[in-house]
Parts: sequence; C-alpha cells; structure tokens
Amino acid sequence: MSSDLLSGFSDLLEVARRQPQPQRLLFVLVRVDLPESPTAAQRERHARGEGGTLAPVLCVDKSPDEIASFTALAEESASAGGSGWDLMFVAALAGRAGIAPTADEATRGLRMMVEAIEGGQVTRFAAFDREGAAVAFC
Repeated sequence: MSSDLLSGFSDLLEVARRQPQPQRLLFVLVRVDLPESPTAAQRERHARGEGGTLAPVLCVDKSPDEIASFTALAEESASAGGSGWDLMFVAALAGRAGIAPTADEATRGLRMMVEAIEGGQVTRFAAFDREGAAVAFC
C-alpha cells in the first residue's frame, strides 16, 4: 500500500476496509535520531526534519475495524509505551479465501518491516507523521 495515493491516515483505513479480502494492518512506529557521531551537516539536516536514522519503538498489527481513528491509535500507542515516535510506517497483509491473516503471519510481516526500515528501505510502506498526514520519501 503506497502513501502516493493517500492524503492521510483516514484514506488508508477507507482503502483497507474496501478490500475484498480481510486485511491486517502492520504498524511500525519509529523515532528519527541523529546517527552516531553526526557531522555538522547531519545535525543541520536533522534540525530541518530531514535525514537521520530510524529506530523502531513499537510494532503492532490490527484489523482496520479495530481502529477508530488515527488519534485513537496514537493514544493507544502512547499507553503501550510508544509515545516517543516521529513516523508511523504501515503495510497491509491480505487474507485468503475470506480468512484474515494469522498472528504468525502478522508477526513475520512486522519482523520483515523492521528489517527493511532499519535497512533504509522505506518507500514500499505508507508513512504518516504524528498528525496522520501522509509522508513521501524522495
């Protein structure tokens, strides 16, 4: 699911709910940090909200129907210990033959997302800022 077609989080929920197969939405919340021993240029870019390293702080999976709104999900993440995040990455996992993805499938998907994000491969995920606005990566 690409954030290119989404203007905000509510669009993501709407699209996920319209899919013919049951969906599991996979969420990885990350903090944007400075790299270890940053240069002056890296500090400058980070201060402008550019660059940096992505450190996962919370992973969760939910069906679209379990999410009332972006605000509700953000509040839930804070109560689960994930209050210090800057970006939310989202992927969708589709079920088969009308059956939703299993917990094991979701766990594997989340693990793969974390590995991809830590490796800088973020363009294949939808991304949102703390206000629920879609974020695009160049």
